[in-house]
Amino acid sequence: MTISRNTLTAFSLAAACWWAPAALAQPAPATPMAAPAGLYQALGEKPGITRLMDDFVNRVVLDPRIGGHFKDVKPAALKESLTDQICQLSGGPCKYEGADMKSAHADMDINKGHFNALVEVLQSAMDAQGIPFAQQNRLLALLAPMHRDVITIR
Repeated sequence: MTISRNTLTAFSLAAACWWAPAALAQPAPATPMAAPAGLYQALGEKPGITRLMDDFVNRVVLDPRIGGHFKDVKPAALKESLTDQICQLSGGPCKYEGADMKSAHADMDINKGHFNALVEVLQSAMDAQGIPFAQQNRLLALLAPMHRDVITIR
């Protein structure tokens, strides 16, 4: 049985959800989920993650489906915050010190469609940066638990 990329992407969107705007993110939980071995390196370490987040934020602020959620966000600050968050989550040496996801998104009126659009934009940025699909899924799996605190409209 062959599984198409579209099927895997749909699965990733369903299983992998995630965060969005504000100065974002999630402090390390008391028992952090272990980063998959080698993910930080597969993402290009801090320089690669920085390029990915630059590309991602540039795309997301222009996306007609969700760009409005970012109108009051300073792109440079968002890029830096997301870089630290992804660096830490993927097993790198960075320390994310931003707001928790629930607080950062509490008043943002984010629904499942917004959330899925954000994941699509992230996947497009990862494709453009040449990140292999398997590594994309590994990152999305780390981000997936955050969807409970990001989606505010059920």
